[in-house]
Amino acid sequence: MNAKIFLVASGLIWATAVQPQGYAGLGTDAEGFAIPKPDTRLIFPADHGPHPDFRIEWWYLTANLEGVDGADYGIQWTLFRSALVPGEAAGWQSPQIWMAHAAVTTKDKHLFAERIARGGVGQAGVQTQPFSAWIDDWHMRSTDETLDKISLSAAAMEFSYDLGLTANGPLVLQGNAGYSVKSATGQASHYYSQPHYKISGTLSLPDGPVDVTGHGWLDREWSSQPLAEDQSGWDWFSLSFDSGEKLMGFVLRGARGDFTSGTWISADGTAEPLAPGAFQAQPLDIRDVQGREMPTHWHASVPDKGVSVEVLALNPQSWMGTSFSYWEGPVTVTGSHSGKGYLEMTGYE
Repeated sequence: MNAKIFLVASGLIWATAVQPQGYAGLGTDAEGFAIPKPDTRLIFPADHGPHPDFRIEWWYLTANLEGVDGADYGIQWTLFRSALVPGEAAGWQSPQIWMAHAAVTTKDKHLFAERIARGGVGQAGVQTQPFSAWIDDWHMRSTDETLDKISLSAAAMEFSYDLGLTANGPLVLQGNAGYSVKSATGQASHYYSQPHYKISGTLSLPDGPVDVTGHGWLDREWSSQPLAEDQSGWDWFSLSFDSGEKLMGFVLRGARGDFTSGTWISADGTAEPLAPGAFQAQPLDIRDVQGREMPTHWHASVPDKGVSVEVLALNPQSWMGTSFSYWEGPVTVTGSHSGKGYLEMTGYE
């Protein structure tokens, strides 16, 4: 998920064309666009690049970091692609719209920025050999076609960061070999992750620069209709335990009931898809987040794996007031397993 099923829907510019529908717009008909198929085999490095016949797609990285000052930090870097119609064309004839979000979160502050660009004119895009994803001067790039070692940068009025990431584990194919089902009626996406990054670099904040180290998680996902018609939003968890094990789980909220799914990742990187319903998450505390009631303290469990943990936001006010608004921020994990991770919540309007 991080879903992530996300943000970008069909239509002109998201803020004007799709905002009235909210996240439920991702459950609208995808006529003319490609639909994920369960027998599709993901191929690399090609699938690190864009899929213009699908309506929506993202390159989505979050990280839990610790500064030399001893403080905890979270960062987000995301590039979204949305197609007005299927396919690609040169120059201003391109039907591809690009949007990017960047954020830095501390226990006291949540700083974010947004960029929007039209495809086909070089302002934004993704290439695979070598890998590079960019919008303006924000970059995620590698020296080769893999995602094993990347550099990450973004700059805004109040913050910037320049980070180096090295993977120490394999790519994880979410769902059934990268085919991730999102509803009882069969909506799905193609979805894989690289959850094994070690990170070092520098954050530049209003109080000055901070050297940081930590762990990162990259999600890659594409689809054309990732939500069912009755689904209005989701709660997505990426949790990295001190034991070396990891858990991705999501709850998709719908009028006909919630749909949950997830993946258990062992310490050696082996991925095991969880059956629908095996991952469970229940709110423990509701906070006022800029005028909306939101759960920023959760209980999450996977009984078959002995997981029963509390997930607590580092900063409950981690609201992304972007063209499509949502909550995204770092969390701490305690209970049967300890660790850190990220939480994304959408559809709380």
